Amino acid sequence: MALAYSQAIAALLMLAAAPALAQQAPGAAPTAEAGREAVDPSLSPECRVPGSKLYTLAPLKGVKRALRQNRAIRVLALGSSSTVGIGASSPQASYPIRLEGELQKLFPGVEVEVVNRGLSGEVAAGAAERLRNTIAEVEPDLVVWQVGTNDALARVDVDAFAQSLDESIRWIQSHKIDVVLIDPQYTASLAKDDYYGQVVKTVQEVARKDRVPLVLRYEAMRYLASQKAGGSYLARDQFHLNDLGYRCMAEHVGRAIAVALLESEPATTNTVSPPTSAAAAK
Repeated sequence: MALAYSQAIAALLMLAAAPALAQQAPGAAPTAEAGREAVDPSLSPECRVPGSKLYTLAPLKGVKRALRQNRAIRVLALGSSSTVGIGASSPQASYPIRLEGELQKLFPGVEVEVVNRGLSGEVAAGAAERLRNTIAEVEPDLVVWQVGTNDALARVDVDAFAQSLDESIRWIQSHKIDVVLIDPQYTASLAKDDYYGQVVKTVQEVARKDRVPLVLRYEAMRYLASQKAGGSYLARDQFHLNDLGYRCMAEHVGRAIAVALLESEPATTNTVSPPTSAAAAK
């Protein structure tokens, strides 16, 4: 078991070093800053984004524990239409199914299961209402939560949104389950909406406060749109993702999970009550 864990970490170290190694001068040592700014060659050409526009990191103790114990990793995918897969040509093209394949590639020899519990139109408070039953059913090591888009579109109060998200994350963490957040998607029209931008920023602030990794989907999609490397990432409605968009999303989430496993772990955890936000209690 220890050997398998050591091999997994060695593979992750090579993956984390790939961006810096791709752009460093001959004979120069790779640096963390170079890795953050270099475009990651381990991603598909159409999906390549610098680390600084792809993720913020924090430890994943639950996933690391599963690897140490040489057991299957179970991931619960929460979210709205991007998790359901609206805009994809088939269920097989949705991001959770693609994420399962990405994680199996990143952790060869480790069984990975991604359970999709996306619900179209859901806001953060709605997810808080069903969180406990879903987690009791699935018993995940990791919750990947795509969140914020519908809250922004529904003009949910930003402070209430932040409170609901924070309470839910801390409740999940109190059960020794990891969390990775995915912030809202980017479109040219939504980029002009100041309220939408506030919600994106709020997700980032909550992720930093609660020390959970964050997939910077908004920044990554904006970068890809500016590069026009692989054509459109959006479906015909110019809002939901298409197959290419979901493939990139899965690669980005998988990459963030893998690199976050190299983060050092804090020594303490807090025990909190189940989420009881005012919005969730309605």
